Amino acid sequence: MQNDSLFKTLPRAANGTVRVFIDGLPYQVPRGLNVAAALLANGPLACRTTVVSGAERAPFCMMGVCFDCLVEIDGVPNRQGCMTPVQDGMRVRRMHGARSIA
Repeated sequence: MQNDSLFKTLPRAANGTVRVFIDGLPYQVPRGLNVAAALLANGPLACRTTVVSGAERAPFCMMGVCFDCLVEIDGVPNRQGCMTPVQDGMRVRRMHGARSIA
């Protein structure tokens, strides 16, 4: 995984990779990574925008406390990316503003 950003992944044992889709684009990420780490390593840093001001939010605590890493995973909104391991074929979408109430 090549990325010139501030965030780099550490070398891992031969666990292989899985293919995940972030906002529709495919990425190969190390198996065992969580969704928030996959976003930081491959996509735009912001994973959601706030409801009121539209300000971008990115993963902050990476341990399930702050809720800044909320994303839509496989069609389910408001999932904590830092608490969800990547799975092959997973579809992740960044969330923008308030979710719709259908």
